[in-house]
Amino acid sequence: MSKARKIIEEKWEDAWLPEEERPYEVPENWAWFRLGSLVNIKAGKKDASHGNKEGAYPFFTCAAAPIRSDTYSFEGEAVLLPGNGANVGLVLYYNGKFEAYQRTYVLTSEKVSMKYVYYHLLLEWNRHNKDKQFGSTTNYIKLANIQDYKFPLAPPGEQKRIVKKVERLFVKVEEAARIIEEVRESVELRRASILDRAFRGELNTNLSEEKSVLETVGQWIKAEPVSENTQPYHIPKNWAWLRLKDFLPPMVSRDPAKLHCKEFLYIDIDSIDNRKFTIKEPKLIDVSEAPNRARRAVHQGDVIISLVRPYLMNVAQVLSDDPALVASTAFYVCRKNKVVQADYLYYYLLTPSVTNELNIRAKGHNAPSVRNKEFLELKIPVPPVEEQERIAKKIAKLLDALSQEVHIISEVEEKLDTVKQGILNKAFRGELGTDETERGSEEKR
Repeated sequence: MSKARKIIEEKWEDAWLPEEERPYEVPENWAWFRLGSLVNIKAGKKDASHGNKEGAYPFFTCAAAPIRSDTYSFEGEAVLLPGNGANVGLVLYYNGKFEAYQRTYVLTSEKVSMKYVYYHLLLEWNRHNKDKQFGSTTNYIKLANIQDYKFPLAPPGEQKRIVKKVERLFVKVEEAARIIEEVRESVELRRASILDRAFRGELNTNLSEEKSVLETVGQWIKAEPVSENTQPYHIPKNWAWLRLKDFLPPMVSRDPAKLHCKEFLYIDIDSIDNRKFTIKEPKLIDVSEAPNRARRAVHQGDVIISLVRPYLMNVAQVLSDDPALVASTAFYVCRKNKVVQADYLYYYLLTPSVTNELNIRAKGHNAPSVRNKEFLELKIPVPPVEEQERIAKKIAKLLDALSQEVHIISEVEEKLDTVKQGILNKAFRGELGTDETERGSEEKR
């Protein structure tokens, strides 16, 4: 047995974890303890109303980030653990003056490095509490969750070296994450650029000899094109600026109670994937329990866009022809028509210019919405029908390439979390190459 381990066990003999309860082997000069024997555990005394956004000190509630407080009850290095709610399992570290909520646990110690404690809790705390939560309405943990937590204690010098190396490696991981975020932002900028160029006729797909929609499908256009002095920007000569109301057929209602089935498929806001701009999964609902908003008929080929919180960009194409499909009245259903192809309209509704215009027209505070009438006033550049098809195909090809980039980025991003866990896992098994027991110090075997 190493001298360091012998000293540790003699000093805290009652708290030493019996061999049969140790989760895994650690270096000979380490020892297993329950965390409650190494740290002081207190709970905050303040309720949430104590917060003041102009306060001088951080106020740790059970949220993921602190609010502010005019007072402080704690000072120094501490690890903070939310005691109830959705963030049970979260671990925070702070060094300084701060305030704490009455259900937030504050861990301090003079026996062990708090950074060392913090990093081990980052590794295991969430998993430790998976099956150790109480309460039916609001989940919570008990003091024993912390006291009984199994903790591998390294000698003081080794704790410092582990913390230093973990932080150095984490800096590299976070730098990789920053680069990934820059690439992601670049993808979004390129996506916006593709859409902008497409609807200005700058994708090199336009054939000047093709006739304008005013000539080929003019009978389906209900009004004169937008006058030149109110057109948002210049477009090719055989294109035309129209308003949505000039060609979109009126929406159709569908009452679930009148469907010849017991259940129907409901498309609400939650059914939309607003990163892929698709309908991910309509909800199967009993007709007798149909929400009041379930009133929009949708058909294969329609394009739907939510006019509630338009900044969320809940836009999708309807690919199913199921007669039991019903959408929420939060959506405007752009029905198939003879003037503008569905794919072309779909991509146009994804442009930043449309989102910005809808945000300007939205009214209300909690759930800003655009009225149907306002939506139909939107202007759209309309090329010949054949050109619409070519543009939509080229946009699809270009955006598919960007999607592949995003997929790769997401895979790398997921691996970064795994890398962090791998670093911590090695750190607390003594496998990071930080052990200096060969040097003739107290930590020497």
